[in-house]
Parts: sequence; C-alpha cells; structure tokens
Amino acid sequence: MLYELAREFSSLPGAGLLQYISVRGVLAILTAFLLSLWLGRLLIDRFARLGLREDTDKTDSEALARLHQGKRGTPTMGGLFLIGGMLVSALLWLRFDAHNTFGWPGLLLVAWYAVVGFVDDWVKLRVAGSKGLSKRTKQLWLSAGALLVAWILQHHAGLEAQRGGPQFYVPFVQGPVVALSWAGGLPFLAVATLVLTGTANAVNLTDGLDGLAIGCVAIAAAAYAGITYVVGSSRWSEYLLLNHVAGSGELTVMLGALLGASLAFLWYNAPPARVFMGDVGSLALGGALGYVALVSRTELVLFLIGGVFVAEAVSVIVQVVSFQTTGQRVFRCAPLHHHFQFGGVPETRLVVRIWICAALLALFGLVLLLKIR
Repeated sequence: MLYELAREFSSLPGAGLLQYISVRGVLAILTAFLLSLWLGRLLIDRFARLGLREDTDKTDSEALARLHQGKRGTPTMGGLFLIGGMLVSALLWLRFDAHNTFGWPGLLLVAWYAVVGFVDDWVKLRVAGSKGLSKRTKQLWLSAGALLVAWILQHHAGLEAQRGGPQFYVPFVQGPVVALSWAGGLPFLAVATLVLTGTANAVNLTDGLDGLAIGCVAIAAAAYAGITYVVGSSRWSEYLLLNHVAGSGELTVMLGALLGASLAFLWYNAPPARVFMGDVGSLALGGALGYVALVSRTELVLFLIGGVFVAEAVSVIVQVVSFQTTGQRVFRCAPLHHHFQFGGVPETRLVVRIWICAALLALFGLVLLLKIR
C-alpha cells in the first residue's frame, strides 16, 4: 500500500527507497515488531480478564500436568496480536501489482489458518472438557485453505507460467526433477496440501514450552527471507544456479513482517511466559513458512531449515504408531521436547539448546541450497 503511495509522490525525498525490497523488508520488521509489541501490552491483561487462560490440566499425562502446573492460568490466544501485527505490516509494505502476485495469496492463507486456530482455541476454552476441534475437522479446514491457495497460485498468481508450470526440485541437483503440472495440476495440489498443512501442524506440535516455537519460527523466517530474496532475483538465482521465480522476492517483505511480529511475541513469551500463542498463532505461522517454501520451490530444503518442527512431528507419529502396534512407547513423552523435559532437562536450558539446533539447521539448509550444486 505504501509502495503505491510512494510512487504517486515520487518527488518527495526518500520515496524512491521504497522500490527496494530490502528497504521495505527492514521497515516491515520494525513496523510488525512495534505494532505487535504495542498490541500485546494492550491485550494480554484483557485476555486474562476475559478468561482466555491456559488449562494445563487438559492433558493425558499426569506427569506433564505436574511439570506445567506453574503455567496454569497463563493468558493464551496471543497469536491474535502476533498475526494481527504481521498482517498489518505486510499490507503496509508489500507491493500489490502485476510484479507481486504471490503476496496476497500468502496473506490469505495466514488469515485462513489463523481463523481455524481461533475457532479451535475458542472451543477448547469455552466448551467444558473439550480439547478443541477434532483432528479430522481441523485437518479438513486446513486442507481446504491449502487447496484454495494452491489453485490460486496455479491459475492466478503466475506459478503455472514459471518454466512450464510447477516443478519439484531436489538439493544437489540442477534443474527440476519432476513436473507437477500434469493431470490438471493435481500433483501440485497434493504437494501443496501436504506442505502447507504439514508445516502448520508441525509448528503447532512444537508450541509446548515457553519461547520454543516462536524462537524456531523466527530463525526459519530469517533464513527464508534470504532464500526468497535470492530466488526472486534473476541475477542472483542465475549466479547460484537456482530456479528463478519472478515476483517471489516480495515474500521477503512478508517474512520481514513475520520476523518482526515473532520477535515482539517472544518479548512476552520468553520464559516465564506472560502469554501463549494458541493455535491461532501456531497454525498461521506454520502455514506461512510452508507457503514461502512452496512458492520458492524449496520444499525439501524446508525439512532442514524447519528440522526442529520435523523432528517434533515425527516423534509424535513414531510414538502413536509404536504404541498402537506394540503397546510400547519409544519416547518418555511426545512431542520430542517433552521427552527431554521428562529426562530432567530444565525448561529454559532445553529451549535455548533447541534454538541452537534450529539455527545450525537453518545455516546448513542455506549452505546446501546456495552453495552445494
């Protein structure tokens, strides 16, 4: 919005700076940070007065309930000001014209997943004994949003025109490996649904300790800001032998807004947390990361950059399958962070160690994508 306004008043000092993605990306970080910080200060106490508080007793593990009894009554649904700050900042600094067809579908997906998370949180908090929407219902609505956005990407956002249509890329290999545009684009729709819903659910599972999920999201967002900037530049993508996706550079601005809002939320969510994000935040953040991986054609790189989220999700799958087939548990408790917590690792130390792992995985993912060809 401000980009278009700057073009109308291009004679004003400094207006020309807004043509640069890097400048608008930094401004998006600052805007989202300050706005989310301000909204958090206004809303956290109001959430508490409205009874939007975490109930740590709603768990199948008595040991986990004891470990988290100090968190009982902490305000939740902080994702409202987190995602709100991100969306407002992105709307202010993104470029909305023919050169940026990927911005608005991404914001649509984030808003959609935030609404699904809001409903899940609301049912969880307002219906006695409820744990929120059923897994099937939640997955249905997440998948519907993913399919809609994937269809928009194919037919209205220009991804279909990128070198013959959506294609699947593998690290270490130059050029596409598999075309995803055959059969009317059904393979792309399937990949998009898997990536978008899978990442959303993985971030949701990671959100179990103070500062854990949001710290890992901020690291992944910073890494992907670099990737989208490079992939969106014909010069840099050619130099690094990457697939150039015209217009994807604008997602750097969206990721800047995500990073700024995440840092503001961490301000309040750092141990001991004053607020939890709830599903309204975790599902939307996961969807945003999956979306930028999908558009930049780096879905497999996301497995490394978001390696912590992958490990958390896999631990739950392994635990469930093992218990249902053999009656034995592989981990003390799943997701994985609870396994280490049950092993006696203090929460703050555990969170910082996982942040370190997330940062190393992000660095390795960047090196793998940008230098190893």
